[in-house]
Amino acid sequence: MNFTDDTEEALRAAIRLVNSAEEPETLETLADYDAFLADFPYSGRLDRDDAELSSLRAIRPRLRSMLIARRDEMAEHVNAALAEASLAPRLVRHDGVDWHLHAVADERPLAERVLIETAMALIDVIRTDEGSRISTCADDTCEALALDLSRNRSKRYCSTTCTNRNAVAAYRARRASA
Repeated sequence: MNFTDDTEEALRAAIRLVNSAEEPETLETLADYDAFLADFPYSGRLDRDDAELSSLRAIRPRLRSMLIARRDEMAEHVNAALAEASLAPRLVRHDGVDWHLHAVADERPLAERVLIETAMALIDVIRTDEGSRISTCADDTCEALALDLSRNRSKRYCSTTCTNRNAVAAYRARRASA
């Protein structure tokens, strides 16, 4: 399944934001926030202050619930988020990105825009019944989310750290049993 670029980017950003709550926390300081924005350059209003950072941190549990919900429950989360927002949908083209949909005004707080962009991306996930592309990391010691956009649906881990840790453990287990 190939999602549109803006859907994939919104899902990646939401997953990164949710996973920033896992140990070690990666969204504690304004420098962490700047690094997040460097990887996910949101357009529109950016206050880049402690209040905005706190509001992003505050939506992480809600984003997590939205992202890992089963299809019907995911739709309920999406509908609730859309009902709460001041929607102002329009097609935009900016910063070298071709036409895509912005569902809320650029002046709205960033946390609201992130929530609604995630909801809009999940509409595509729901409509294509591709919720299995979002899962909890297969590492037994990790609660982070994994986003699998691969063609063969082979991604099981949230990061190369978890992938490598499990590969080494499997190798050692094979060696021990040999």
